[in-house]
Amino acid sequence: MLGSLFIVGTPIGNLSDITERAKKTFEDVDVILCEDTRVTQHMLHAFGMNKTLMSYHQHSDDLRVKDIALLLKEGKSLALVSDAGTPGISDPGGMLVEALVKMLGDELKIIPIPGPSALISALSVSGFPADEFLFLGFPPHKKGRQAFFKRLSTISSTMAYYESTHRIEKSMQELADVVGDRSVVVCRELTKIYETIYRGTASEILAKLKTTSIKGEFVVVIGPKRK
Repeated sequence: MLGSLFIVGTPIGNLSDITERAKKTFEDVDVILCEDTRVTQHMLHAFGMNKTLMSYHQHSDDLRVKDIALLLKEGKSLALVSDAGTPGISDPGGMLVEALVKMLGDELKIIPIPGPSALISALSVSGFPADEFLFLGFPPHKKGRQAFFKRLSTISSTMAYYESTHRIEKSMQELADVVGDRSVVVCRELTKIYETIYRGTASEILAKLKTTSIKGEFVVVIGPKRK
């Protein structure tokens, strides 16, 4: 009988956001699949746990996927986590799920263990309509970046994307050029000590960023076009 694969959301900063169900899942599974074993080990130690870990990340090859499939064929139960947040959301976990479904079919039980998500957290505090929104992951670093931002000007509904500390100022300038005075919310270091939420137009937020720290991880939420 095939083992089960649990897709487990983990804290995006504040470890108190872990769910009891997530911790119970970690206790029960045979192996935890993780992006960076050091990050996951640190989290588990905070909860007083010591588990067998196996790395799975965006550079993992087909052999690693076959190893994971073999564990499931042996009846092992596995948990998949990302470094932070919900696996599969702008994260290589989605590729693993797709590959395992193709290899093992519908008999494989894939069970979501809901938890934190930087995207949903940012939308929840944005004040923008989220009955319909478009999530765009990370903008390209170089090739395709200009096309990415031009596309934003054609979309009327709420949008969101992730941005790195190295490109957030550039991102705000590029955003200002294409969306003009549309309302924007930028969330930095959500749930962490230095959590900061900036509101205004992209140009206004850029000015604020120049006077504060830009270290950390960012979620950018763009409000819908004004009617």
